[in-house]
Amino acid sequence: MRTETGRHGPRKDVARAQVPVVKAPHSLRALALGALLFAFCLPAEAQTAKKVPRIGFLGANRTPRTEAFRQGLREIGYVEDKTIIIEYRFAERDLDRLPSLAVELVHLNVEVIVTAGAAATRPAKEATVTIPIVMANDNDPVGSGFVASLARPGGNITGLSNLSPEISGKQLELLKEIIPKVSRVAVLGELNNPGNAQSFKDMEHAAKVFKVQLESLDVRSAADIASGFNTANKARADAMLVLGGPVTTSERKSIAELAAKNRMPAIYPQSDYMDAGGLMFYGVSVNDLFRRAAIYVDKILKGAKPADLPVERPTKFELVINLNTAKQLGLAIPPNVLARADRVIR
Repeated sequence: MRTETGRHGPRKDVARAQVPVVKAPHSLRALALGALLFAFCLPAEAQTAKKVPRIGFLGANRTPRTEAFRQGLREIGYVEDKTIIIEYRFAERDLDRLPSLAVELVHLNVEVIVTAGAAATRPAKEATVTIPIVMANDNDPVGSGFVASLARPGGNITGLSNLSPEISGKQLELLKEIIPKVSRVAVLGELNNPGNAQSFKDMEHAAKVFKVQLESLDVRSAADIASGFNTANKARADAMLVLGGPVTTSERKSIAELAAKNRMPAIYPQSDYMDAGGLMFYGVSVNDLFRRAAIYVDKILKGAKPADLPVERPTKFELVINLNTAKQLGLAIPPNVLARADRVIR
């Protein structure tokens, strides 16, 4: 202690208490800062993880069209199992399983259900009235009762329709071009299907124009296919036109084989028949429809309501010809028909 002389004489100076400042080591300060940043980031990361959408895909069979849908998602920017999760459910040719599979997807709380055809759309519709449903390929959604109209679907269903009335006439015209003397055409398919019923009416009108008689062969199960060919032979059909539907699609390989065995020129509703040995396909590009279904899924995941999204019609058509099958049938495909083909199998 020391003394100082102040204004009023000498005084004692009281020592000032000083609080020591302890500096934390650099490593501890860094650790605290890291913990603070982690606390801020953790909720954001958890929120991001919750945003990964989970959708369902319901179909009667596994087909190349499934990959077309996945391609459509990739084109938009989705990465499967990272930015979108897809729960696949296929009936594997047993259509009676579709209702229970649809219920499974509903119980998984998927955000959207994509249906690969009317056979899958109906059980999905019966399973939920709240989860959005995107039809990837339906031949008559209005006639099937899935939507109120194409322009204003209403409800929780929208998507794409392959209904195109002009196709039936074009198919008959192609058969007439490759078989000029054709006079009777057997029509094989599920005639009670709303879309097929409309197609058959359009076909009857075109048949009058081309002076061709139609022999309808209704298919309700796989067992009806072989008997249908027997009926076509007894009716002396010159060619066959196959309609779409879950039964004919799942049995496309056996249909193409029976056509070859019976030396029956046939035109098919899907390009998948070509890889099974079919002669000719003309119609809607179903792969294109499935790619476009991904756009609907994206819009719905971003907040759009199915009721506000009009059902779209096909915009892309294809002609595919299998020259190997034509040779086996003893048919010479005219050059002008070949020139119009999008794909020729040699």
